[in-house]
Amino acid sequence: MITPTIAPTRDDVAGHYDELDRFYREVWGEHVHHGLWDSKARKATPEQAARRLIAVVAEQARVRPGDAVCDIGCGYGGTARVLAREHRAEVTALTISPAQHAHAIAIARDGDNGPDVPNPTYLLRDWLENDLPAGSFDAAVAIESTEHMGDLSAFFHEAARVLKPGGRLVVCAWLSREAPRAWEARHFLEPICREGRLARMGTAADYERLARKEGLEPSDFRDVSRQVKKTWTICARRVAAGLVRDPSYRAFLRRGKGKNRVFALTLLRIRLAYELGSMRYGILTFVKGRDNKIGEATKDP
Repeated sequence: MITPTIAPTRDDVAGHYDELDRFYREVWGEHVHHGLWDSKARKATPEQAARRLIAVVAEQARVRPGDAVCDIGCGYGGTARVLAREHRAEVTALTISPAQHAHAIAIARDGDNGPDVPNPTYLLRDWLENDLPAGSFDAAVAIESTEHMGDLSAFFHEAARVLKPGGRLVVCAWLSREAPRAWEARHFLEPICREGRLARMGTAADYERLARKEGLEPSDFRDVSRQVKKTWTICARRVAAGLVRDPSYRAFLRRGKGKNRVFALTLLRIRLAYELGSMRYGILTFVKGRDNKIGEATKDP
């Protein structure tokens, strides 16, 4: 695994998203994750491509009406709202960012999902200390959140604990190539981790190995790097346009106290890492075995 020279704390991750809150919403929109331009969305807008990624995640998780679904690292709640509105799932969504949580709650208050669709339950909570009931979810999804967590083994343990036997976990993750070369790690992968407040960048094999230890059996892996990398070209263009048109963008980069100003440069670093094949993007699906006993001892009577 690639790890940064300075490991981010939980507060570092939350502060990253809080400080860049306005820019994330203006540059990324409702969905703070990659878009997927696959065979069904080759000419899609960025919003449509982001929705396409959610559709694939929901399909892999086999979300059905009435299913209890946990959205781990929900951002502004975009995915949670889609799962509730379009799939009629009962969604519990977690984020550690107060700014993201407040925005999700504000949208819920406005009745975004419509009068006949329950809003997701949004929790300002660390997944590694989630305190959710064991064996209570039919499915769980984690779209680009595992990279921030200090203990990936604990992430999988908690997923196995809260899932029902036979439950499915779908993870969309920023990955490194298998056996990256020293210069790739030094000039791309380690700086991306450090600047983006990532605890690590693992390989697909790393994820599958740790999941198996918790009784979560890998059932599918899709490398969609080529189908998602366009996201960063779009983001870089939007940031460049903001710098030209909006003085507040330039003021933020000049401000000495901003801890996350470097992320504007990181956008370009990520785009080049995709182009070189140093960085990958994977959709991984896991299934909790029917005989998996994790969580049974704490299951509510």
